Amino acid sequence: MAVSNEVIAESFTLLSKLMDIHGENPFKIKSYAAAAFSIDRLTEELSAIPREKILSIRGIGPSIGKQIIGILDTGELPPLLEIIGKTPPGVIEMLRIKGLGPKKISTVWKEMEIESIGELMYACNENRLMLYKGFGEKTQNNIRDTISFYLRSQGSYLFAEVEGFVLSIHKKLRETFPGQHIAMSGAFRRQLEILNQASWITCVPAGDLTGFFKEQNFTVEEEKPGVLLISGSENMKLQFEVVPPDSFYYRLFETSCSEAFLEKWTETYQTIPGADSEEMIFRQAGIHFIPAPLREDPVWISKAGKAPLPALIQFSDVKGIIHSHSNWSDGLHNIEEMAKACIEQGFKYLVISDHSKSAFYANGLSEDRVREQHHYVDELNARLAPFHIFKSIESDILNDGRLDYSDPVLATFDLVIASVHSNLKMSEEKAMSRLLTAIENPYTRILGHPTGRLLLSRAGYPVDHRVLIDACATHQVVIELNAHPRRLDMDWRWIQYALEKNVLISVDPDAHTIAGYHDIHYGTLAAQKGGLTATHNLSSFSLKQMKAFVSKRKA
Repeated sequence: MAVSNEVIAESFTLLSKLMDIHGENPFKIKSYAAAAFSIDRLTEELSAIPREKILSIRGIGPSIGKQIIGILDTGELPPLLEIIGKTPPGVIEMLRIKGLGPKKISTVWKEMEIESIGELMYACNENRLMLYKGFGEKTQNNIRDTISFYLRSQGSYLFAEVEGFVLSIHKKLRETFPGQHIAMSGAFRRQLEILNQASWITCVPAGDLTGFFKEQNFTVEEEKPGVLLISGSENMKLQFEVVPPDSFYYRLFETSCSEAFLEKWTETYQTIPGADSEEMIFRQAGIHFIPAPLREDPVWISKAGKAPLPALIQFSDVKGIIHSHSNWSDGLHNIEEMAKACIEQGFKYLVISDHSKSAFYANGLSEDRVREQHHYVDELNARLAPFHIFKSIESDILNDGRLDYSDPVLATFDLVIASVHSNLKMSEEKAMSRLLTAIENPYTRILGHPTGRLLLSRAGYPVDHRVLIDACATHQVVIELNAHPRRLDMDWRWIQYALEKNVLISVDPDAHTIAGYHDIHYGTLAAQKGGLTATHNLSSFSLKQMKAFVSKRKA
C-alpha cells in the first residue's frame, strides 16, 4: 500500500519538533518543517510522481527528496527513528497537549526532569511550572486543563477524577426512581484507586434506564438481557445490571467483591438467596460484617470469623494537616493563610513542610531561609494559639541516602519528612540503599511517598516493602500514605504488614494549596482498603498527642 502525503508530512513535522526539543540545528529544523508544509499543499500524491521529479519539487529539494523516496520505498524515515529512540515516549506524547510547543517541552524534560504527561499534571498541581521562564499561572492552568481533558479520553481513570461524576449520576438515578433498589457496586464501591468503569446493581427496568440516559444525552453502547452499558461526555463507561428484587442484595454482595475474595467466600460459605441486606448475608454465614473496601483480600474473611473488625479510619478522624507546602517553596498560599484555613476547617494543627535546599526546582529553603521561616512561625503561633504550627521540612534524600542539611539544622525542626525527588530511575538495590540510609538518620521522622509512584504515569522505583517496613519499625519512622490521588503512596496493600510491625502510618495531603487539604479524603479511602484505624494514623493524633510525639522523638 502506497504511503500517503499526509503520513509523509506528519513524519517530517514530528522530526522537526523532536529536533527542536533536543536543541538540534535550527536550519535543519526549519527545512524539515517547511518540507512538511509543502507536502501538505501538494494536490498530487507523491507515490504517483516519478521519483526523479520529486527531487525538484519546490519547497522540498534534493536532500529531503531522497528521504521522501526512502519513505516511499521502505515506509521509514531513518532520522526520525533515530531521534524517537533517544526520546522518552512520554515526552513525545506531550506534543499532543495544546499549549505545549517543542521549546516548552524541552524545558519540561531537560530542566524539570519530567518525562510523562502524568508527571507534568502533578507538577502543575504543585505550581512547579511557574518557577520556570515562559510558564506563567495562566499557561500552567491551561496546560493542566488540557492534560485533564486528554487523560479522560484514555479509558483508565483515577478514582478522584471520576468520583464527582459517578456520585452525581447516582444522585439523579435515586431522584428519578424513588423507592427503587439502586446501588453502586464493583471497583468504585471497593474504592480502588484506578477505575475502568462504574457499575450499578438495580431493579429499575432496563427500558426505563435506557429512556433516562437518552434524555440525559448519554449513549447506549450495549444492551443485552439484564445488562446495559452506557457512555457519556466524560467517556466513562457506566454498567447497569438489572436484577429481580429477591436477588438484589446477593448480586450487590457478589459484584462488590474482588475475584479472589469471592472465590474464597464461595469455597467457605453457602449463600442463601433472598437476603434483605448485605448484613444478613454475613449473619447467615456466621461471621462479622466486612465493609466493601476490605473485600479485596480474602484474609479479611478469616479475620471477620474470629472477631468484629476494627472501625476503619474516616476523614473526620484526621486532626491535623501534616505535609504541606507554602509559598516559601512551591505552594500557592502563605503560612498564615494555610493555618487560618486549617482553623476554619476544624483542624487543630498544621505541619508546614516546605521543600529543602536541594529542591532548586521547587524554590527549596536555604539554611538562612529556614531560620527566617522558624522565626515567622513562632510569631504566628503566639497569635493563633491554641492552634499550633509545627516546624517541618520535606528534606530531599540525596543519591547516597544522606539528607540535604547538616545535623544542627535538622535538629531545629519538629518533624523531618525524608523523600526522594531526583534520580528516580534506580535499581531496587540502589533505591533500597538510599531509603534505608535515610531511615537510619536519627532526624528522619516520616518517610515520604516511599516509592515515588504517580498512578497511571510512573511506576516508581522498585523497593522491598517488607525490608523497608522492618527498617521503619526498628528506627521508629512513620510511613506516609501520601493522599494526593496521583500518588496514594504507600500502597494500601502493605498497610496490614506495617501495622503488624507496629509502624505508624500518616495520611498526609502533600498540599500545595488550601484546596489540597481535601486530598485527605482520597487518602482515607485508600487507607480504609488497607484496614487502617485512626489509632494507628499519626495525623489522627490530637494536638496534645502530637506535641508529645514531637517532644519524645526530639529527646
